[in-house]
Amino acid sequence: MSQMKAAMYYSQNDVRIEDVPIPKISRDEVLVEMKACGICGSDLMEWYLKTRAPLVLGHEPSGVIVEKGRDVKGFDVGDRVFVHHHVPCLKCHYCLRGDFTLCRQFHETNIFPGGFAEYFKVPAPNLKLDTLKIPRGVSFEEATLIEPIGCCLRAIKKCGVRKGDIVAVIGVGATGIIHTALSKIFGAEKTIVSDLIDFRLKYAEKFGADVVVNPNRANLTEVVMAETDGRGVDLAVVTAPSLEAYKTALSVCRKGGKLCVFAPTSPGELLEISPKQLFFNELQIIPSYSTSHVETKEALELIKSGKIRVKDLITHRFPLEETAKAFKTAMENKESLKVVVLGRA
Repeated sequence: MSQMKAAMYYSQNDVRIEDVPIPKISRDEVLVEMKACGICGSDLMEWYLKTRAPLVLGHEPSGVIVEKGRDVKGFDVGDRVFVHHHVPCLKCHYCLRGDFTLCRQFHETNIFPGGFAEYFKVPAPNLKLDTLKIPRGVSFEEATLIEPIGCCLRAIKKCGVRKGDIVAVIGVGATGIIHTALSKIFGAEKTIVSDLIDFRLKYAEKFGADVVVNPNRANLTEVVMAETDGRGVDLAVVTAPSLEAYKTALSVCRKGGKLCVFAPTSPGELLEISPKQLFFNELQIIPSYSTSHVETKEALELIKSGKIRVKDLITHRFPLEETAKAFKTAMENKESLKVVVLGRA
C-alpha cells in the first residue's frame, strides 16, 4: 500500500479527502498511524492559512508507531505516542534564553503531511525532543489535548499566576476553559470568565469558574470591579481574537496588572494603548505563542493525574472521512468545544 487518505485544506469551506502518498521515512524517523487529532483555533483562521493552502492541517495528533528507521532508539513499533509538531534547536540565542517558540528551527520542524491524515512522518528532531509515550489509562483522544494544555500552561507560567490572584478569562472556548482550570491549579482565589455563549459559561463553571459573565446581559468591567473592591484583576487572559476583547481586558486590569495576549487578531487590526496609561498604571502586556517540550510533559502529567478532566472538553468526534464536517462544526456549532478527528479504531 503506497497511498493513504488525507484531509486537504483549500479553505475553511473547502476541505477534501484526497489520496496522497504514504510518507517514506529515513533511518532516524518514524511513521505514525493517526488515531486522533484535535482541531485547533488556528486551524480556523483563514487569513493565517490561505497563503499556504492547499495543505494538510492537524497539529494535535496522537497515534501508534507503525514503522521506524534503523537508527531510532527509545521507540518501538506499537508504541502509543503524542507528537509535537514544532521543536526548538536548544542552541540558538532564543533557546539559550528559554524563548523556545521563537527559535528558527521551531518553525521549520513539522510532522508530514499533517495530523489529518491516515499516517504522518515524525522528523528526527521532533522524535528526539518532543514525542511522548502515552501512558496506560490515557486515551488517544485525551492525548490530543496535550498541545493545547501546553500552550495554556506556558502562558499561565509566563504571567506568573500566584496564590490569591484574581484572574479574568475573556473567551471560554476550549483554551479559555483550560486557562480557567489552570488558574485554579496555580492558586487563583477567584476566576471570572466572560463569553457570549451560555453553553461555554456553564462548562467553565464545571472547570472552576467562580463568576461567569455574558456581555449581552452584564457589563464585565462593572462585574470585575464589584468582585475586586474596585481594584481590577491581577491577570486578564484574552483567548478571543477580538479587538473589543482586548479593550475590555485593559479596562479590567488593576494597577500593575497583566494582560495575556493569547489570541492573534486579523492582520491590520490595531489596538490603541496610551503609554501614559501603561506608565502610571504599570500595566504589563505578555504575549504567549504556542508551547515547547517543557510544557508538553507537564501537560501530560496534568491529564494523567486527572487534574484537568480533558475528556469532558471533547464535545464532537468525526472520522477522517468527515473532516470537512468537523471543521464546519468547529466553526459554526455554538455548543462545540473541542472537535476531534479520529483515525481507524
